Amino acid sequence: MAIPWGTIKSLLLFFGPILLPKAISYYRSIRAAPRAAGVAVRPIPPQAFRALVVLAATALIFFLRAAVPQFAPENVFARTQSRLQIPTDVLFNRLSSLRAPAAADQALRAKFVNLESRLLYLQFGPGVLAECPFCSSEDPRSYFYYALPALLVPHLANLVTVSLATSDLVAGPHGPKWRATAAVTCGLAAALDVYLASSYNYQANARATRLADVDMFFWAARRYRYLGLAALDSLLAFLLYLSSTNRAFAAPPSAAARVAAVTRQLQAAKSRLNAVGIVKNTATRDEDLRARVQAYWLHEGRLMREVMEEREVVEGVNDALQNRVNIQDITRDADDYALNVLPRMEAVVPGSATATTTVG
Repeated sequence: MAIPWGTIKSLLLFFGPILLPKAISYYRSIRAAPRAAGVAVRPIPPQAFRALVVLAATALIFFLRAAVPQFAPENVFARTQSRLQIPTDVLFNRLSSLRAPAAADQALRAKFVNLESRLLYLQFGPGVLAECPFCSSEDPRSYFYYALPALLVPHLANLVTVSLATSDLVAGPHGPKWRATAAVTCGLAAALDVYLASSYNYQANARATRLADVDMFFWAARRYRYLGLAALDSLLAFLLYLSSTNRAFAAPPSAAARVAAVTRQLQAAKSRLNAVGIVKNTATRDEDLRARVQAYWLHEGRLMREVMEEREVVEGVNDALQNRVNIQDITRDADDYALNVLPRMEAVVPGSATATTTVG
């Protein structure tokens, strides 16, 4: 039953002012989460990219199955533009004039013995009506039991695909945070689909006298089912993209990760210092390199003395020292830096029994 537009408008006017500020606040909090967590936006990691490819391919397959009519089972009433009350022989004569006879035509012809079977055809589709060996129009629920496995197959396939895409094997550390949410959503989608199929009132089509008034429930439900699964996979891929690139849903690194990062930086700095020490030690021990270093610094000192003796340079230095540079601040900053970098030795009064050495 369609909801009147007036009711929808009234609900929007009532709940809009309440929900819109909350939605804006939630969106802003998501956008600000990376800065609050102290993480930077990054490109898509390779493992997350594999999961995105799997989800995008699955969503595309579901969308094609919903959008391309060739993938959907044939609807004999829509194909022949016939009413539900049309005689069976006339219906299949029209069908045979449009295409070659199919294997399921005889089974459907045998089932179309009354209006009840045609109504069940619109609810469960041609496959269930033609293939079910124990179903009868006197027991409509038997058709539902036979159709249930086929109805759940797309949901189960999607659940397997989503579980694979959010596993450590495919998505690495980026997928498991969405695995439980995706599994629960897939389960709710399957439960909703089963509920709609089981509670559908197929008798409502009995009053339709024109084809345009007939509710093709099976084909509409199939289309919405695949579109919903495609939307679900697309939404999951979008959430995985946001979280893996730290654009949203970013969590601060753990204490162990921060300690490991600092340790790596310290090790890298130590390696560079060791390399500088090795180069300096090599240059000091080698006579030729030592002579080159000494010649370089002698030349540098002589060149700087010549530059500093020029009149323009002397005037510029004097002007900077008098007007733009505070020598006291520079001296104090240099002393603080030296005290923080170099070891500071403190000794007690000579002649005392103990002496302490502190490193500042």
